Amino acid sequence: MKNFLVILLLILGYSSSQAQVQNDVTAMNYEELEQRIQKEGGKMVVVNFWSTTCAPCVRELPDFMIINEKFKNNPQFKMILVSLDRAKDKEKVIQFIKKKNLTAEVILLDDIKRMNTWIPRFDKNWEGNIPVTVFYKNGEKVHFNDGEMSKEELENTVIKNL
Repeated sequence: MKNFLVILLLILGYSSSQAQVQNDVTAMNYEELEQRIQKEGGKMVVVNFWSTTCAPCVRELPDFMIINEKFKNNPQFKMILVSLDRAKDKEKVIQFIKKKNLTAEVILLDDIKRMNTWIPRFDKNWEGNIPVTVFYKNGEKVHFNDGEMSKEELENTVIKNL
């Protein structure tokens, strides 16, 4: 019985130490996403644009989760993963979040028809390719990364702007 209790406590301790993943995804348009970023106020916000069908996006996500876990308790840090999957694929995105154990907040940007309007508002040189990561401090863009980021690049950019 004593061994059973020890094993049970170990299992409970392990599962409670695991980061929470979302069970649902909020779909929003560009203006709502912009408001969501601004809502973070004085924080340094990492906004990563990705898709479940983008190989470089999927490849870099584990490093993003490592950095998110490292800084998530810092009150000046927030990471938002913006899925560019289609709104009709929302369930696929939710399953992907669970499968890949994505612990950062995931938002589904349901505004594909207006891409040519909102893409240049994030950065005038962004041509629409993904992955793309935009870093904000106090609501202002401080860094734009076009393409896949290594863990070191991501961490250094976060540290530099915290």
